[in-house]
Amino acid sequence: MFKREYKFNLKSFLIWTIITLSIFLLVYLMYPAIMSSENAKMIDELVKVFPKEVLVAFNMDIASMDSAFGWLKSEGSVFLLLIISSYAGMLGSSILLKEENDKTIEYLNSLPIKRTTIILNKVLVGIINITALTLLIGIFNYIGLTISGEFNTKQFILLSLTPLFSALVTFFICLFISTFTHKTKKTLGISLGIVLVSYMLNTFSAMAKEVEFLKYFSVFTLADIRNVIMNSSINLTVILITIILSISFLSLTIINYNKKELV
Repeated sequence: MFKREYKFNLKSFLIWTIITLSIFLLVYLMYPAIMSSENAKMIDELVKVFPKEVLVAFNMDIASMDSAFGWLKSEGSVFLLLIISSYAGMLGSSILLKEENDKTIEYLNSLPIKRTTIILNKVLVGIINITALTLLIGIFNYIGLTISGEFNTKQFILLSLTPLFSALVTFFICLFISTFTHKTKKTLGISLGIVLVSYMLNTFSAMAKEVEFLKYFSVFTLADIRNVIMNSSINLTVILITIILSISFLSLTIINYNKKELV
């Protein structure tokens, strides 16, 4: 069953990977030309005009955009979080429901396979695909940065891994939500909504102390990019919370899916 599931999701995985790598390729091809010494000065002057809250939201208060690595730490990190979490959310919202949409759930039910086994096989494929997407982007970026110029290797590796934390939790949340419906059309919209709302909450929380509490309602808080940039380390608490939330939503998914009437 694992091989069947992996082959079924391979096409979408390749599409997401190719599109994402193509965007980063454009950055590495165009950035050196764009960031001439004169343009770099103009951007530095422009950045000074931005409110502090905007700079914090894009990490531009602690990372300069005068290099490809600087872009990756600022705007690039935001793009990375959004793309990987969006993929994880859409995968989580559809990986169980596709059996009902394709009417193959009747075939699976006729086999001596428990529903929990079905879920665990699909979860394993989901984790592998999300991790593979993150690693492939990381390897591609490493090659691109090596060609572009000098960069902090340790900081880059940690920066490349941080999207995994928010993406995995997003995957399990959307997987759980999918057990309440029979159509992927509903859950796909919800999954993208979760990603966008999480991003907005995380952004707003950085704008003022009065709304700082909003970060606790955003999955992007788990991708502690600012800590990686400033301290070149990943907070162990973030890893622990990611594991706890993932296991919790997986458990809820198993409980709810075993009770669900499949069509």
